[in-house]
Order: sequence, then C-alpha cells, then structure tokens
Amino acid sequence: MSNSDLDTLIELMARLPGLGPRSARRAVLYLIRKRARLLTPLADAMQQVAATARECLNCGNVGTSDICDICDSEKRANGELCVVEDVADLWAMERANVFKGRYHVLGGTLSALDGVGPEDLSIPRLVDRVTSENITEVILALNATVDGQTTAHYIADQLDGQVKLSSLAQGVPIGGELDYLDEGTITAALSARKPV
Repeated sequence: MSNSDLDTLIELMARLPGLGPRSARRAVLYLIRKRARLLTPLADAMQQVAATARECLNCGNVGTSDICDICDSEKRANGELCVVEDVADLWAMERANVFKGRYHVLGGTLSALDGVGPEDLSIPRLVDRVTSENITEVILALNATVDGQTTAHYIADQLDGQVKLSSLAQGVPIGGELDYLDEGTITAALSARKPV
C-alpha cells in the first residue's frame, strides 16, 4: 500500500457524513491495525454491497433485489403507506418496530431555494401507488422543517379526497425539558395538545 493509496482512502473516508479529515485518518489507522479482523472483511462487504445494492422499484428503499422485503411482504399490505424523505428515515421507522404497513421514499423535500420541484421527487409515483395498491391511509412522516412541511402540504393537496391523510405528532419528546426546547417545538407541542 503506497502513501498515495492511504491518502486516497483517507480522502474518501473524510467524505462520509460525520467524518472529517482527522477522524478519517484515525479510522484508517484503526482499520490498518485491525486488518485481518476488520479491514479485509469490511472491504469484501463493501465490494459485495457495491455489486448487489439497488433501489426498490416500488418504494425507493435500498436492498439487494428489485422489490424490497417490505414491499414483497403480504403481511405489510394493510392499506397503510408511510411517506418518508429518505431511506435513513425509513430505517429509523423500522428500528422503532411500530409501523406494520409499507413505505414510500420521496428522495428529499420540495425546496424552492435548491430548485427541487415535485418532478424531482417521487411524488407522481406516490399518487399512482395510492390508487393501484388500494391504499386507505397515507401517513406523512416528514421532518418538521419548512421544506418538510411544504412537501407535506403539497402531497396533501395532491391526494385530497382520495385517501385518509395523517402526520406524525410533533412536540415535546419523552424525557424532554421545556427549558432545552426551541420555540418551534414548544409551539408545535402547544398546538397539538390533547385532553388529559
């Protein structure tokens, strides 16, 4: 392994989310020290994933086949469709293990500033799925940002009258202290208050 190979590896690792040049150097050094136990299996796994990973043609999830396990499962065909911004959000929902329907990954949010319009996202595919898959409820699980809420309103307009629409509750997290919350979170929590 030449120094240029090391530099290239460090530079590529530094492009990963959460890693800068210093963290990438530390990670590369650690991998080299643990070559047999970690570096070689990691390289093999990355090569395998690079060869087999693909986006689900139905929902946009990432897997190793054209249709992901979630879309392929008859148990998940309960009429509920959870709309998320990206695959990381889908995986977070799955880790919680509370949603038993299917998903739809938009691939981002509408953003006038970034030039992202409805045609840049999978919103037309979402509208098609609502009718073709007998969807009874669409759950908008989008981030509570301006772009997320704009996207939610746009989707709600597109699906108005076709299906039951709902969104995730927003507000004070479990264990959260009011003193540490931002004004937007407190406003959302107060607006979505419920009787005790």
